[in-house]
Amino acid sequence: MAETFTRYDTADYLKTEQDIELYFQACIEDDPGDGSLIRAALGNIARARSMTQLARDTGLAREGLYKALSADGNPEFTTIMKVIKALGLKLHGGASTRFTPHV
Repeated sequence: MAETFTRYDTADYLKTEQDIELYFQACIEDDPGDGSLIRAALGNIARARSMTQLARDTGLAREGLYKALSADGNPEFTTIMKVIKALGLKLHGGASTRFTPHV
């Protein structure tokens, strides 16, 4: 008997606001510096909530959001900030634990 598998989708596991907040914060901390993990996280959160509603809230096209938040996407910073705000999230800044000041 052959086993069948379903494709893993992070969006299926983002059930609560706390799940979303902790996931987004972890992705910010673990991003390699190119924004790819943050972009993926925003896409997953948007799909967990409703990409259609996000399109309405941001004034951006739904198809454009899918493209911008995909692995091949290259959204402008203003788009990222609109998405973060519409999702009710915040982008926090602070000193990196990896930062060593040059004295």
